[in-house]
Amino acid sequence: MKKSQITPEDLVHYRWISQPVVSATGQVAYVEQTVDQMKNEYKTQIRRISLDGTEDVALTDGTKDTSPAWSPDGSKLTFIRQAQAGKGLWFVRAEGAQPDMLISPERKIVSYVWSPDGKYIAFTSKVEPDPTPLNAVPSGTDEPAKALNVETAAQQAPLLRGKVYERTTPKAEGAGWWDGQYSHLFLYEIKSGHIQKLTSGLWNITTPVWSPDSLNLAFISKQIQQEGVDPDLLHHTDVYMVSVESGTGEVQEPFKVTDSTLQISQFSFTADGKQLILIASDREYGSGSHHQLFTLPVQRGIPRLFAPELDMQIGNAALGDMKSASASPSPIISLSFPHQAVYVLGTHHGNVDVYRIQTDGSYEVITPAGEKDVYQYTISADEQTLVVAALTDNHPGELYTVEMRSGKMTRLTHRNDEFMAKRIVNVPTRVEFTSSDGWLIQGWLAIPDVMQDTYAAETKVTTSAGSPSASTSQSLDALQAHRKLPLILQIHGGPHAMYTGSFSHEMQTLLAEGYAVLWVNPRGSMGYGQAFAKACRGDFAGGDYRDLMEAVDYALSTYSTLDASRMGVAGGSYGGVMTNWIVAHNNRFKAAVTQRCISNWLSMYGTSDIGISYVEGVIGGNPAEHAAYLWSRSPLAHAHNIETPLLIMHGEQDYRTPIAQAEELYTTLKRYGKTTRLIRYPGSNHSLLKSGKPSLRVDSFEQVNAWFKEYL
Repeated sequence: MKKSQITPEDLVHYRWISQPVVSATGQVAYVEQTVDQMKNEYKTQIRRISLDGTEDVALTDGTKDTSPAWSPDGSKLTFIRQAQAGKGLWFVRAEGAQPDMLISPERKIVSYVWSPDGKYIAFTSKVEPDPTPLNAVPSGTDEPAKALNVETAAQQAPLLRGKVYERTTPKAEGAGWWDGQYSHLFLYEIKSGHIQKLTSGLWNITTPVWSPDSLNLAFISKQIQQEGVDPDLLHHTDVYMVSVESGTGEVQEPFKVTDSTLQISQFSFTADGKQLILIASDREYGSGSHHQLFTLPVQRGIPRLFAPELDMQIGNAALGDMKSASASPSPIISLSFPHQAVYVLGTHHGNVDVYRIQTDGSYEVITPAGEKDVYQYTISADEQTLVVAALTDNHPGELYTVEMRSGKMTRLTHRNDEFMAKRIVNVPTRVEFTSSDGWLIQGWLAIPDVMQDTYAAETKVTTSAGSPSASTSQSLDALQAHRKLPLILQIHGGPHAMYTGSFSHEMQTLLAEGYAVLWVNPRGSMGYGQAFAKACRGDFAGGDYRDLMEAVDYALSTYSTLDASRMGVAGGSYGGVMTNWIVAHNNRFKAAVTQRCISNWLSMYGTSDIGISYVEGVIGGNPAEHAAYLWSRSPLAHAHNIETPLLIMHGEQDYRTPIAQAEELYTTLKRYGKTTRLIRYPGSNHSLLKSGKPSLRVDSFEQVNAWFKEYL
C-alpha cells in the first residue's frame, strides 16, 4: 500500500482515546473522541473492551458522553452526558443496553464519584451563592426541571444591566468572566434518588474523594474568611472532610484537615483510611515549583514529604496537541499500603511514565523504556495489570496494558490503526548537549521522510549513462541546492512544561512539507529537576534564550543535512513570546510564527487571568515598581528591530494571553513597515491548537505551512 504524508486536514481522521477505568470484573471502559465534520465539533462516546483486547464495542450512543466510572460491583457504568440544559448523570448496564438517566442535566454536574459501598454518588455542581434548597430527585425522573423551571426564570429575568465585578481575578482561561456561581458538593442516594446539598459558602468545592469505609467524604477547597484577605492572591488549597452517618446518610459540618501551606491538586486515602496521600506544591518557586507527594493523618496534622529524595515533577507536565484527556488521575494506592506503594505519573527527561513509589522513598518505573507520554492510567482490582493511555513516538494515543510482574507492555486498543497504516510517520531522534553554563539540554530532531525521495532522484541522475546534458546539469545543480533541509525551531509554552518525543500532528504536518524540525526543553522546563525548572524565573530572555540558540547551533554543527541559511522559528504562549524576542534580537531566521503570544509585560499584568502571579513570578516585577525593567524585557520595546517576516496568530477569546498582545505587536510592526500578518480566530481561547474548532485547527496548520513555504 502506498502511503501518503500527513496533512493538516488529516486532523479529522484521528480517534482520541482517554479516561480508562477498569471494573471489578476486568472490563475496561474508555472515552473515544472523534470529529463531526458536518457540525465542526467533537463527538465523545464511551466504549468497552476486555483486558485481553476482545469485544471492543460502543457502550453509549450519545455525542457528548464523558467521565465513565464503574459501580463498585462492576454491574453498571455511570457517565456524564451533556445536553442543552447542562450535564446530567446516566448509567448503562455492563453488558450493554439503552442508557438511563440518574440525575437530570439541570443539575449541571461538574464531577462525581461512587462511594465504595455503592450506596451513594457524591457530585459537584455550580450553584448561586446560598440558593434555595433543592428538591429531592427520584431516580430516573426529570423532576429537577420542575424544581428549576428554566422557562419561568427566563420570563422573570431582570432588565439588562451592567455586570459588576469586585474580585481581583474576575475571569479565567477556558471559563470566561466569572458568573458569580460556586461549585458545591451534593450527595445522591442510589436507593431513593434523594439529593442532599452538603456544602455552602462563597468558595468552590472540587475533587470529592470517599474514604474506603464510605463514612467520610473529603474534597479540596480554598476557604478564606479573614477580613481584608484576598483569596485571589493566595495560592494554597486545603482538604476538608465531612462525615456521612452510616445507614442514615446524615452529614456533619465539614472540617479542615490540612494546614493551608500547600497548593493541593489531587489526593487519595490510604487503604486503611487513616492517612491522605497528596499531590501538592509548596509554591516556593511559584508556578515553577514541583508537584510532590505528601502524607498526613486524616484527623489533621502537618503534611510530611513522601519520598523527599525524589527530584521529579509528579503528574503529567507534557505539552502536545494529541491529548483530549482531562487532568491526570489522583494517586492510586496499593491495597496493602502503607507496606507497599503508591502509583503516580512522573514527568522526567522527556517522558511521562507510571512510577511505583515505596514508603521508604525508593521508586521504580513501571512502564517500559521508550519515548512515550502516559497521560492517564488505572490499575485492575487484583493489581496485576496496569492500563495506560499513552502516546508513542510513531502513533497517536491508545490504551496499553502493562503486566506488573514482567513489565510487558501490550497495545489494548487499535482505534487509529486503519488510518495510520496509510500515512507516513516521521519519527524523531533524541538529541542532547551541554549548555555553555553547564546544563544538560535535551530535545528531538526529526528529518522528513521525503529526504529519501531526494536522494533517490539524485542517484538516478548521477548514474545515467553518457555525458550529462544541459538539462541534466541543471537538475544536478537544483538537487545539490536543495539537498540540505530548511530547519524549523519549535518552542513550547509554559515555561514550566515539557516537550516529549511523542506523536504530534503539528510536527508531522511540518515534516510532511519537507522541513526538519527541532524541539527542545530549555531551562524552565519540567522534567529535569527542581533547580532546572526554576532556572528561568527572573531571567526571561537570558539563559532560556541562550539554550534555544545553542540548540540550533548544536543541530547545525551535528547534522550536515540542515541548511543554516533557511531557518524558521515558531512557538505558542511562552513559546510565542520567546519567538518574538528571538526575531527582535537576531536575523538568523528567515521566517517566524508567533501564536497566543505575549508582547508587552506591562499590559499583560492587568489583562491576563494570571497576569499578577505570572509577571511578578516569572519575569520578576510589576508595573508600579518595575515599569522600566518590564518594558526592557518586552518584545514590543524592540519590535522596530524585527526584520524577519512574522505571522501572528491568536484566539479572540484568549484570557491567558489576551489578543491585545497580538494587536499591539502587529500595529507596531505595521507602523515600521515590517512584513507581518495577523490572523484572528473567533470564539477561540488559549487552547486553540489542542481543543479548538476542528476547522480552525486545520486552518492554523495550513496558514503556518503557507507562511514558511513563502519565506523558506
